[in-house]
Amino acid sequence: MPRLAGHRAGVEALRKTVRAAPGLGISFLTVYAFSSENWSRPKSEVSDLMGLLKLFIRRDLAELHQSGVRVRIIGDRTGLQSDIRTLLEEAETLTARNEALTLIIAFNYGGRDEIVRTARKLASAVARGELDSEAITAESFAGALDTKGIPDPELVIRTSGELRLSNFLLWQAAYSELVFLPCYWPDFSREHLADALRDFAGRERRFGGLGAQDVAVTAKG
Repeated sequence: MPRLAGHRAGVEALRKTVRAAPGLGISFLTVYAFSSENWSRPKSEVSDLMGLLKLFIRRDLAELHQSGVRVRIIGDRTGLQSDIRTLLEEAETLTARNEALTLIIAFNYGGRDEIVRTARKLASAVARGELDSEAITAESFAGALDTKGIPDPELVIRTSGELRLSNFLLWQAAYSELVFLPCYWPDFSREHLADALRDFAGRERRFGGLGAQDVAVTAKG
């Protein structure tokens, strides 16, 4: 089948995932829609992806809004076509007060690019005398990222059997739990999401500290 068929199926998988998320206790859901490296794909494929994005927002925005979904866009918007930029801003503005689920769409996004853009922003503030370089901390840096006000992800799910993050949320995922699934994104279902959450629920998150077992062993010693 043509690649466009896979992308269309991927949009449907996104719809199903967004609908399933609130019922599974998810408050923030981030999807990697289009990376800053995807521009290197064939022009026809990029055009198809832009068309699918426009169609998704135009056709699904009303349902998302009615369902209480707040839309946030992360990624570099400079250089985007004006019609796409307008659609992204419209989605954010219309749904800004919704609280059932925050859907973060990573569009023209790359983890390294986000970090570089943030570093430039802070460096410019220092050069203008608006910020003391000593005031730059991990917390203040995080507050200047695209994801300002959004909690770091507890779980990152990578489909397709690839065992890498592919430049996705590199700063934010420092202590995220990772689940790698062999299924491709167009085949991703509510059951896959529920299975990943069950896997996540059985893990112990230590954030660099000691776990319960480690503490017990230390106490014995």
